[in-house]
Amino acid sequence: MADLNVNIGELKLKNPVMTASGTFGYGEEFEDFVDLARIGSIIVKGTTLHKREGNPYPRMAETPSGMLNAVGLQNKGVKYFADHIYPRIKDVQTDIIVNVSGSAIEDYVETAEIINGLDKISAIELNISCPNVKQGGMAFGISAKGAEEVTKAVRAVYDKTLIVKLSPNVTDITEIALAVENAGANSISLINTLLGMAIDAERRHPLLSTITGGLSGPAVKPIALRMVWQVANVVKVPVIGMGGIMNWKDAVEFMLAGASAVQIGTANFIDPSVTAKVVDGIDDYLNRHGYKSVQEIIGALEV
Repeated sequence: MADLNVNIGELKLKNPVMTASGTFGYGEEFEDFVDLARIGSIIVKGTTLHKREGNPYPRMAETPSGMLNAVGLQNKGVKYFADHIYPRIKDVQTDIIVNVSGSAIEDYVETAEIINGLDKISAIELNISCPNVKQGGMAFGISAKGAEEVTKAVRAVYDKTLIVKLSPNVTDITEIALAVENAGANSISLINTLLGMAIDAERRHPLLSTITGGLSGPAVKPIALRMVWQVANVVKVPVIGMGGIMNWKDAVEFMLAGASAVQIGTANFIDPSVTAKVVDGIDDYLNRHGYKSVQEIIGALEV
C-alpha cells in the first residue's frame, strides 16, 4: 500500500480525500454509509457568526451534468456549533475543518476566534467565495484587495491551519491566490461554484427563488482543473482542488494538475460512500504505476 499522507500547512492528513463544505453536513449524517475514519478530512457546512435561515425555497435545481444550489449558508451560528455540534463530532477519528463565512470582516474574525478555542478543530476553511448569499461571501473573493483584507484579519486571530476558498467568478484567479497567500493563508482551496441559472420554459420562471445560484458537478470540472493548474503554478502553499470530482480518476487528474488534496462535493449526493471509494482508487492507481507515495503525483503533469 502506498503512503497516502499529505501535508496542508502544518496539518498532516492521512490521505488526500476531503469532503466539500455543504455537501456532507457535519459528518454524522453519513455515518451509516461510510467509515468517517477513512476520509482524510471532513469539512463541515458553512458556519457564520449569527444564525441564518438561508434562502427561500426552491433553492436547488438539477442541470445537465450538475446542479445549482442557492441554500444560502443556512446554519444555527457558531456559538450553537461550539455548544451543541462540536461535542458530538470532536472525537471522530479524522481531521475536522470548519468552513467559515460572514457578511463583514468583523463577522469572520469573531467566528474564527470562537473556533480557535475548539481544540479538536484542525483548521478553518475561509469561505470568501459563496455566490448564493446576498451579503459578504463572494464580495470579498472577487477582488485581490478584499480577499487579502479578510484573510489578514482572520490570520491575526486564528492560530492553526488557515485554508482560503477561492471563487472562480473572477477574471484572474492567480491574482486572488497570490493575495491570500501573501496575507497568511496556509493553503488555498478552489474552485467554489460557478454562478449560473436555470429557467422553467413552460412557466417562464426561474427554477431558483434567488434566480441565480452556484453550479457544481461534472459540468464545472474542466474549468476547475484549469484554475487549479494555474494557481498551483504560482503559489508556494498547498492547493486543494475541487469541482466535479466524481471518482478516483477525477481526483488523480486534479493532483497531477498540482493539487495536494481534493474535495468531493456533489458526488456525495449521488453516492454517500464515494469518499472511501476514491481513497481506494487513488491507492490502486499509485500501486499500478509503481509509486510509493501520493506525493510523487502532485504536480506531475507533463506539459
